[in-house]
Parts: sequence; C-alpha cells; structure tokens
Amino acid sequence: MSQPAAGAAASVGRSLFCLIVAGLAWGTAGAAASLLFRDSDLGPLALSFWRCAGGLLLLLAALAVRARHTRRAARPLPAPEPRRRRLIRVLGTGIGLTVFQSAYFAAVEATGLAVATVVTLGAGPLLIALGARLTMGERLGAGGLLAVTGALAGLTVLVLGGEGAEVRPAGIALALLSASGYAAITLLARWLGRDGGSDPLPTTAWAFAVGALGLLPLALAEGLIPATGDPAMVIGLLVYVAAVPTALAYVLYFAGAARVRAATVSVVMLLEPVSAAVLAVTLLGERLTAATLLGTALLLTAVTGLAWAETSVGRAAGNGAARRAGEG
Repeated sequence: MSQPAAGAAASVGRSLFCLIVAGLAWGTAGAAASLLFRDSDLGPLALSFWRCAGGLLLLLAALAVRARHTRRAARPLPAPEPRRRRLIRVLGTGIGLTVFQSAYFAAVEATGLAVATVVTLGAGPLLIALGARLTMGERLGAGGLLAVTGALAGLTVLVLGGEGAEVRPAGIALALLSASGYAAITLLARWLGRDGGSDPLPTTAWAFAVGALGLLPLALAEGLIPATGDPAMVIGLLVYVAAVPTALAYVLYFAGAARVRAATVSVVMLLEPVSAAVLAVTLLGERLTAATLLGTALLLTAVTGLAWAETSVGRAAGNGAARRAGEG
C-alpha cells in the first residue's frame, strides 16, 4: 500500500473509531436517564438542559487546561477558523442539537419510547443520505444502500420487537423534526469538514452553550431543580451524563463526522440503541429476547460492512492523490 493511501485509510479508521466510541457512549445516556427519572422528579427537558450546561462547563475546563499546557510546552494552539465559518458551525450545530434533543424527548412523551426511537433514528440515515447526495454529491452505492436497509431493519426489530407500541401522529411529527435536527448537524459537520476539520473542543463547547440557552426557558417551565430522596446519586448521574455521553461523546462525534461520509456516520451511530439494549439487560434487569439478539446482530453487521467500505473509500482516495502527485 502506498504511503498516501495508508495515511488516508488510517485517518478514516481513526474517525470511525471516534464515531464507534461516541455511539456506544450515547447509548449509556438512556440507562442513566432511566435511573434519574426513577429516583427523582427531573423531567426530560430539564435533564437535556443540565446535559448541555454540564458538558459546557467540562469542556471549558478542558480548554483551559489545554491552553495552559500548550503555553508551557511553547506549542502553538490550533489555528482558529474564519469568523463567518465558525459562526455558521456554532449556530447551526447548537440549534440543530437543541431541536434534536427537545423534539425527541417530546416525541417520547407523545407516542412512547419505542416508536419515537424508531422514527427518529430510522429517519435520520434516510434524511442524511438524501441531503448528502443533494448537497455534496456523496453516493451510497449498492453496498451502502444494502447496509442502510439492514441497519434500519435491525433498529426496527431491536426497538419494536415484542412490544405493543402505540403510534400517534403528533409524536411521529415530533420524531421527524428530531431526525431533521440530527441530520442537519451531521451534514453540517461533514460539509465543513471537507476542507479540513476544525478543532472539535471549542466547536462542541459553543454548541452546548447555544443548546443550554435554547433549553433554559423550557427547563425552567418544567422544573429545573429535581426533588429526590438521594441527592448524591442524582448529582453523580448528572455528572456522568454531562461527562461521558455528552462532553466526551460529542467531541468524538464531531471529530469523526468531519472525515467520514455522512450516510456512514448515521449508520455507525445506530450503535447507540445496541449499547442501550445491552445496558437495559445487564444493568436494569430487562429480559433478553430473540428480537434483541436479532436486531443487535443486524445492526452490528450493517455497521461492520459500512466501516469496511468506508476504509476502502479512504484507501482509494489516497491512491488517487498519490497518482495525481506523481503525474504533477
């Protein structure tokens, strides 16, 4: 393998690894939220606000530590983006994140967890694939289309298998709105990342700031401070939600989404319900069913297939760059 091809494949591999870790971390948020809702009167919008606000504080602390370390090591900080480009990234990501989270929680309340999850996460890859094709000319190909179809089938079996779900039009509309917000932040990250990815730490911090401001009035109306008989556990869970499935996961997500095709990003992130299902069985005592096993197997197969295809695309791009350099 030539050096440029190896470098391109390695870059795609690192990005896929970031996305896989982010998807698995996102899946732990559901288990933490279930424990919070069980042991306190915290509502979903207030939880979403604390998630953004806590993630913002953690990332600001990380930025301060990094700046101090780089000054001591006499190394330059990453070059900032142009102001207009940074404004588009921060506002677009922050607004999309707010819509994604708020509409999803509202959809869960309106039509139930199972239907809201299937519609939101199922519509996401389709909207992203269509948007990537129209705005960036990205093609899925036959293998990619098969992988997306398998992933959606796995998601449906995993979430709806064995449950009597109730479908309500208002909930479906809210779930589609949530999927649109998710698609928007994914496409924006990919579109801006084609010319070189930005520093994901400040990008994510500013996006959380926009999200927290947007969610604050909704959280105040719902009840910002939870009443609980076990405040230490509630605080610990809130810190975990802010740290792992928020600050860490979103930094990794934006770092990976900048260098991987948008449709592939959407399918890899379907590892979230796989992680949530594993925790539901092992931590929350839910029953392991045939639908859980089948849906998990379909999703993992689709993610593996698309990851392999994405690495091949990166290797081919590296070979093409090497040929063009040789011809020049």
